Amino acid sequence: MSRSLPARANVDKRFTWNSESVFADKAAWEAGVATVLAGLPDLQEFKGHLGDSPDTLADWFDASEKLQRLMARIVVYANMEYSCDAGDQEAAARSDRARSTAAQLSAAMSFALPEMIATGFPKLREWTASSPRLKHLGHYFERIDKLQRHVRIPEVEEILSQVTDPLATALSAHPVLANTDMTFTPAEGRDGPEEVAQGTIGALLTSHDRTTRRTAYENYADAHLAMQHTMAASLAGGIKRDVFYARARRYASSIDAALEPNFVPADVFHNVIRTFRDNLGTWHRYWRVRRKALGLDPLKAYDTRAPLGPPLKVPYEQAVEWVAEGVAPLGDDYVRILRRGALEDRWVDVYPNKGKRMGAFSTGSPDTPPFIFMSYNDDIYSMSTLAHELGHSMHSYFARRTQPFVYSNYGLFQAEVASNMHQALTRRHLLDTHKEPAFQIAVIEEAMSNFQRYFFIMPSLARFELEIHERAERGGALTAEYLNELMADLIGEVYGKEVDMNGPDRARAGSTWAQFHTHLYSNFYVYQYATGIAGAHHLANRVAAGEPGAVDSYREFLKSAGSMYPLDGLRMAGVDMSSPEPVQAAFATLADMVTRLESLVARGVSGD
Repeated sequence: MSRSLPARANVDKRFTWNSESVFADKAAWEAGVATVLAGLPDLQEFKGHLGDSPDTLADWFDASEKLQRLMARIVVYANMEYSCDAGDQEAAARSDRARSTAAQLSAAMSFALPEMIATGFPKLREWTASSPRLKHLGHYFERIDKLQRHVRIPEVEEILSQVTDPLATALSAHPVLANTDMTFTPAEGRDGPEEVAQGTIGALLTSHDRTTRRTAYENYADAHLAMQHTMAASLAGGIKRDVFYARARRYASSIDAALEPNFVPADVFHNVIRTFRDNLGTWHRYWRVRRKALGLDPLKAYDTRAPLGPPLKVPYEQAVEWVAEGVAPLGDDYVRILRRGALEDRWVDVYPNKGKRMGAFSTGSPDTPPFIFMSYNDDIYSMSTLAHELGHSMHSYFARRTQPFVYSNYGLFQAEVASNMHQALTRRHLLDTHKEPAFQIAVIEEAMSNFQRYFFIMPSLARFELEIHERAERGGALTAEYLNELMADLIGEVYGKEVDMNGPDRARAGSTWAQFHTHLYSNFYVYQYATGIAGAHHLANRVAAGEPGAVDSYREFLKSAGSMYPLDGLRMAGVDMSSPEPVQAAFATLADMVTRLESLVARGVSGD
């Protein structure tokens, strides 16, 4: 019997995000956009006057914050709505208008940084010391001081702000193609056709039925290959945008333009790549364990997440309970907030529906709940995704209630620690409290699936990203053939001789870059998934061991948000990410998981 997804309009409201808490209705959203646009001339009145006095500068921060806060709500509403149904053309139009309005606001504010720099940092430091309204801005001005050589004159800054909208076309085109126009041939399930969609592909690839896995994998990859030339042209546009911005802001390269503004040394990026390549043997050993346990020769790419034991059904409410139990060491109030958000306040858009884009993310603003977008599939992998996104949302919850607006945001380098912390603590709790071999195998498989994404796919994409940026900087072309071959080579290194990539499967593995519809459009974004999981495991071990101050220092890290440099915030929490040790230790944890799994499956499991 064929199973299909419901239309968005037919999804039970209880399991949808609380959009009315952001704007009561579409008319209120339209009014918000009008308010932002009407406020732009008021910002221009400050032009040429930011250095006049401390009060004038404070007035600027107040006026610009008011519009930025409203703009953030506008963007959250539009993007979340569109993500839930990419086929909704009115939602698509609102998303486009939000992006355009944000660019106009950015252009209207573009004179501010150059004027502050022209005012002089000795004077700005003097003002922060003497003015109560500016006293919280010391770290903000310090950051600008460190980056001032990359801030251009006001006229250039205005142009750079204005072009953000048109230069985002590549970013917007790729997911529209993938989430709206692309169609997938159904998988061949045991009980009939299974709908392949962005919201179902993960569950299909963990099916016990090999035919379901194979046809889902092939049909999903083949649909991307059918669009490979368009997607390659789109990605090329995104990479050229990165190169343009790097050169316009006088950075030596795209990677410098990504890392330096976030105050992350390049050694951190390169350490991830070196450590990853040094540990490829662990992945080869894992594939051997899977091949023997499943009794498959050869092991194919669509078998790399095949369940090694009976299915572990985890309804949404059970998942929330297990996550809450896992993070209980972080405090009763922490757990109470999490439960209420996940079960009562509709933070989470829970289940898949037609038109819902792939993936999961946490979003929100200082004036909204920390919303979660996902497609829950009643399995342990969905539970893990929920734990991850709740980690992001709890991070945002505490940061936005602690910090002033100017520090309320934080970078992915910090964010991925908080999200993976939840997964590590939940996983540890389940392994400690459920000793049945089948349950243990299921939890370890979830852990390995998570490591597969963070310590296999993401470092491979980081290597891919470095190569294509350097090629573009040399003036080289980014064709579909080149991208597919490069990606296939990188994936092949991790599979080694243990996973068969012969014939059409090489091209399918090579299409992996095309299956990441937004990640590669964020300049050198993906390596931070690996640093995040490494930092999280280190901190989870401290909390689980009951180290004095471990919980308090971690919660202070959550609250610090943008008020500290990323590495300093993590040092406060108890981990030094400038050292290679946390990444190396995380790979050691991965190796221990493989050993533990090997011992469990040696007792006999029920595979395919």
